[in-house]
Amino acid sequence: MGAPAVIAQGKKNVLGVLVDAVDYDAAVAQILDAARERRHYAVTALAVHGVMTGVQDKAHNARLNSFDLVTPDGQPVRGALNLLHHAGLTDRVYGPELTLRVLRQAAAEGLPVYLYGSTEPTLSKLVPALERMFPALKIAGVEASKFRTVQPGEDVEIADRIKASGARIVLVGLGCPRQEIFTYAMRPLLDMPLLAVGAAFDYHAGLLKNPPAWMQKYALEWLWRLGLEPKRLWKRYILLNPAYLSRLAVQKLGLWKATPPAPATEPVQTFAV
Repeated sequence: MGAPAVIAQGKKNVLGVLVDAVDYDAAVAQILDAARERRHYAVTALAVHGVMTGVQDKAHNARLNSFDLVTPDGQPVRGALNLLHHAGLTDRVYGPELTLRVLRQAAAEGLPVYLYGSTEPTLSKLVPALERMFPALKIAGVEASKFRTVQPGEDVEIADRIKASGARIVLVGLGCPRQEIFTYAMRPLLDMPLLAVGAAFDYHAGLLKNPPAWMQKYALEWLWRLGLEPKRLWKRYILLNPAYLSRLAVQKLGLWKATPPAPATEPVQTFAV
């Protein structure tokens, strides 16, 4: 028997947010193509929280709908693509795992990467961890978050630093939705893929532990994360998960069209760096 076919069905409407029905192979191929060709390319991986952030903020929804690639990070988002659009996805495209697969291929092809976001202590653990996993990986630059809004002209300065480093791929770890807004704002300034990778920096730095495989398979990762960080995450999971499921039901029943807003084109005036 031959290898299973790559799934790349394009963008599908999930609660008005356009999510790509793709698998890992398709996502990695699209990202690496953009890196080789030096194209502007914005990527994010959305779980329930990311989708609901768009549902609750139409301007942000429009920004998300302008992204070149939005992968189904969570099992409930993968399930929505299958339920609503018969996508036939057997697995999600999880941000931390997508990060590793992109880095593996970037190392194999000698494409340098730039790490932007998180804190200096996290990055000091992340860089050696990635170098152990991928000895051939070229890390062109590392820049921690400033944890403030961008100053006039600073976006161009950041872009100039990234371009001067020789990077061909940027990983952005600022947390949702800050990382998506940063990626949207910086895309026109950089001729390379920007990947909003969420908690991937913390996971691969060894600061967060992945849940057991069975919890990931049965869409229970939220429960694991809630147990680790209840004070920070309880609103995200206890309030947003039921809201997501109820909206998914009414979209499936045809009671709500969930019309996606047109992709945004206007620049954002302020964003977190």
